[in-house]
Amino acid sequence: MEYHHASEMNGGVSEYLVIESKHNCTCKQEKESKEAADSKKLALIENAYSTILTGLGEDVDREGLLRTPLRAAKAMQFLTKGYKETTQDILNDAIFDENHEEMVIVKDIELFSLCEHHLVPFFGKAHIAYLPNKKVVGLSKLARIVEIYSRRLQVQERLTKQIASAIAEALEPAGVAVVIEAVHMCMVMRGVQKMNASTVTSVMLGRFHDDTKARKEFLALTLKK
Repeated sequence: MEYHHASEMNGGVSEYLVIESKHNCTCKQEKESKEAADSKKLALIENAYSTILTGLGEDVDREGLLRTPLRAAKAMQFLTKGYKETTQDILNDAIFDENHEEMVIVKDIELFSLCEHHLVPFFGKAHIAYLPNKKVVGLSKLARIVEIYSRRLQVQERLTKQIASAIAEALEPAGVAVVIEAVHMCMVMRGVQKMNASTVTSVMLGRFHDDTKARKEFLALTLKK
């Protein structure tokens, strides 16, 4: 009986090892497939930059530009890495039950994004507040949400709304407020070329939208210099 029991245990262990080996093999294959796809996309972007430089009259074979298309392609992938990230990925272990209902504000969150109209940067700061409904989130996660949506081709109006909506969906708070102050290089480096122009956008949800007092408190605490 003891031998029979031991055999069953060994059989169970062997079966587990086979399943684990298959799982590891599948994960490895998925990783290799993803890396191959990423490498193909990088090559496409690199070739596109070579075409652009040639179209500008540059010699892509001269020393200073030999690796520029590749460097530019990698930079563009980094600047748009938010397409590969979701709020669920970063928030799954960072939402906590807490009996707190007063305003939570994280201000002066630096952001950098690319204008989808001209592919030039806009940058500035985001200010976020929410009114907890028995749930709070790790403060750094609010900055991560800003990062996810700003690392995409954007317009500031949509970026502001996406950040607010993501927080509202994840936390189901009594209210969410987001204000973004940014400078757009498409207005500074080209076009009207106004060096000191900045753009302010806001989205107010829940009590911040309905309650004037809550909205004024947020704006007073956030925008004071």
